Amino acid sequence: MNNFQIEQASLIEMADFAQEIATEVRKISLKWFRHPLTIDTKADESPVTIADRQVEQALRTAINRRYPQHGILGEEFGLNNVDAEFVWSIDPIDGTRSFISGHPLWGCLLALLHRGQPVMGLIDIPATSERWLRIDQQPAIFAGQPCRTRRTTSLDSAILYSTTPDIFTGPEVQAFESLSQSVYLRRFGGDCYSYGMLASGHIDLVMEAGLQPYDYLAVAPIIEGAGGIITNWQGEPLGLQSGGQVLASANAVLHRQALARIAA
Repeated sequence: MNNFQIEQASLIEMADFAQEIATEVRKISLKWFRHPLTIDTKADESPVTIADRQVEQALRTAINRRYPQHGILGEEFGLNNVDAEFVWSIDPIDGTRSFISGHPLWGCLLALLHRGQPVMGLIDIPATSERWLRIDQQPAIFAGQPCRTRRTTSLDSAILYSTTPDIFTGPEVQAFESLSQSVYLRRFGGDCYSYGMLASGHIDLVMEAGLQPYDYLAVAPIIEGAGGIITNWQGEPLGLQSGGQVLASANAVLHRQALARIAA
């Protein structure tokens, strides 16, 4: 067995584990969803609840038990052993604002990084029981089947999603307006669900700002494994040190047009 086969076998095992723990923590998040919650405000003015903390703690405990040598980067409890060969990225509830307002399209994001590069990504949507998964060198999977992005190649036919226009500040506002006014349709409120919709061929573009690594590390492999492109607004690949400006597109042709519109 060669090194590639060994690595793939190991990745498949870790992806299976990721799916197991994502399924397990659904019970925690759904227990709190649409129930009265105390909402705290973090230093960056984003909301956080007991659900965020309990889900991340459960995921950390499971990872540490199964892979004690691995590192963890989590939204709520920070960094641990991030110089390790394998590091897990956790966003326990991506879309806390949606979660606290009863909107069902929030999700749990898990990524596995090997030497700093994402090699596995998972988007799990507990309220709808939907899940996207991608392992390095394999296609993105939704509902057990490969999924593909759309073939839209012109902005005037494209559907654009963003979580909210409120995330754009300063010059970002004009960049977003320039792109969103050139597309067929723009919609808001998807959080990580939008990336799943792009990977499954229902929309064409996702434009965001103010993101952290745990917001995009899980979705990037899925978009790429479905045939799409995801970069920062300058067209550069995403990594741990990328800024928070993210653009995902159904294909390279559309991505070039969108980047040009943003830069105009």
